[in-house]
Amino acid sequence: MSEEQATKPAPASWRIILAFFLDLLTVFFVGGFLISSIFGGRTENGFQLNGLPAFLLFALIIAYFIVSNRYFGGTLWKRLLKATR
Repeated sequence: MSEEQATKPAPASWRIILAFFLDLLTVFFVGGFLISSIFGGRTENGFQLNGLPAFLLFALIIAYFIVSNRYFGGTLWKRLLKATR
């Protein structure tokens, strides 16, 4: 561990929690609209996913968090709110 990482304080808990909820909402709505556009689940009020499209959205949300944290140093909102170490 470098000296910079050792002396840098941990981010505030509220930033981490807020980033998680904002990431979840962002991926849910963006991914939901994309998947519903492909599979025909769009409605006049938004989208409705059942069966395989709903499972794909669930898998997309999990993949977003794993890939973003592992390969990009944090999710979109974690980086914007400076909730990473």
